[in-house]
Amino acid sequence: MGTTEPMENTPAEPRGEAPAGGPGELGGAPGAPGDATASADARGGAGEEVGQKVQPKGEALPGAEDKPKGQGKGKGGKAKGEGKPKGEGKGGEDAKPKERKPAPKPRLMIRFQQEIVPALAEALGKKNRMAVPRLSKIVLSMGLGKAVQEGGAKSVETKRFQDAINHMTAVAGQKPVVTRARKSVSQFKVRSGWPVGVKVTLRGARMWEFLDRLINLAIPRIRDFRGLDPKGFDGGGNYNMGITEQSVFPEIDASQITYQQGMNVTICTTGKNDTEAFELLRRLGMPFRA
Repeated sequence: MGTTEPMENTPAEPRGEAPAGGPGELGGAPGAPGDATASADARGGAGEEVGQKVQPKGEALPGAEDKPKGQGKGKGGKAKGEGKPKGEGKGGEDAKPKERKPAPKPRLMIRFQQEIVPALAEALGKKNRMAVPRLSKIVLSMGLGKAVQEGGAKSVETKRFQDAINHMTAVAGQKPVVTRARKSVSQFKVRSGWPVGVKVTLRGARMWEFLDRLINLAIPRIRDFRGLDPKGFDGGGNYNMGITEQSVFPEIDASQITYQQGMNVTICTTGKNDTEAFELLRRLGMPFRA
């Protein structure tokens, strides 16, 4: 018999491990408990290729820049407060706000300065043009005793009182003030503080414009007019005249008048006496009775 060679005891490979060069090089056989980490790395690498990278908490995204505080989105994607500069209109950067032109001077005022002042200075013997008498103000007033009898302390709420306020506003061009009784008069059934009328004071351009309308439009429409009374001066250079109907003014529609109401017109001048005031108003066009 021949002799047999002793068999070498080769160590047994561990169960579950793949031989070298087998599937173990790629992370082992699927389902092997020892290769869970390798499988997770493989899946993570695949996720990176697809673009599903997990961003760690608290870190900013790559490429993202922190916006300064207050730079939010406004209209049109612009930041708040990034509008056009103040004063720029639709015309562009060179557009300028429209400048308001001053109102033209009243024609009677121009005539007074250019024609009446030199002639009046010569007639009165005034060497200085500033010494020539001028208009200072015009006061319009209405007494509403019938409205007081109808409404008493609440006479302002009556239709007669409200119509008087509206008509005075239309004639003068500004809203009048309500005048009140200074003391109680039992004979007229009026107590102190009750509203008894309205008045308005005109100065400047409105004064000249009203006087122009009064001379050229209102006075010629007075019924049976025979001229203004030259005795209406008060001795201090002021002239008073009365108008019996408010319908003589073209601003008031005669068809809308419910109550006929007169008014008093006081023209105040800087004249030292009635002679200077009379000469001033006569040259302005006031039609005095001969």
